Amino acid sequence: MMRGTGPDGGDALQDAVEAGKICALAADCQRDLQEWAASYPELFPARPFDGRLFGTVALANAFGAPWESADRLKIATRASLWVFAADWIVDYTAKTRAEVEAVTRDCMAVADPRAAAPAIPLARALADLRDELAATPAFGFHRPLWRDQLQRYLTAMSREWGWKAAGREDGAPTFEEYLDNADNFGSSLVNVSHWIYTGDSRTLDHLGELWKVSEQVQRILRLLNDLASYERDVSWGDLNALMLDVDRATVTDRITALVAECRVLLGPLRESCPRDALYLERQIGYSTGFYGLTDYWGPR
Repeated sequence: MMRGTGPDGGDALQDAVEAGKICALAADCQRDLQEWAASYPELFPARPFDGRLFGTVALANAFGAPWESADRLKIATRASLWVFAADWIVDYTAKTRAEVEAVTRDCMAVADPRAAAPAIPLARALADLRDELAATPAFGFHRPLWRDQLQRYLTAMSREWGWKAAGREDGAPTFEEYLDNADNFGSSLVNVSHWIYTGDSRTLDHLGELWKVSEQVQRILRLLNDLASYERDVSWGDLNALMLDVDRATVTDRITALVAECRVLLGPLRESCPRDALYLERQIGYSTGFYGLTDYWGPR
């Protein structure tokens, strides 16, 4: 059999085999996502939740952990889609501070095992994710971490809503404040959920260290997203790092510095839990390529 060489000097055939496996995994993940989303039609209107968004969410998660099955990835993919729904509701649907506070209150109640059944669709979908997690032995011990990250996410979403509501001149954060609010990106909530759902003893023993690196990776992804979505953010009235008196070169330099920091932080984790370290590295690599060409949202 002839063996071709890829543009980077690698084995073209083997590269294609690996890509095919990832695409097959993504196809199974997408099917699960669409079936799950059909249970919550109010959360996922066809615009902007089109087929392309389902496909790209599935592909991102499949690329991040191609060694997993679709069933073991379902918490990560569903949590990712849930983040998109929450982002849509808070960023583009909510018109008042009271609405944002109600979303935060109802979703945080899901983290309380004594709370009544949630009323709003977003909280019901979150409760579905919580129940899947609660079926795993690890959730009982790590529930406080999951709750903490959920609160960080919702607080960061609310904070950005406030910045936008106050207007560019009166309410705009500094670039550093904006970057410190990167929990609104949601990837750490996805990662924590995924690790609790699938992690072995090594993963769970190092969950605190992995979480800290995930926070840094999240900042990278936040900035990569902003570079890709600036024009859309302008037209949709969203906030973006490039609106905060920094240029593309400054943002790119910060991404480079953050990647270098992540590599250092991941050093010990490559020994203790190598697959989880690789999972985070692959998120950076995939997002660098993906956001270099496009972003996730469909037409508004």
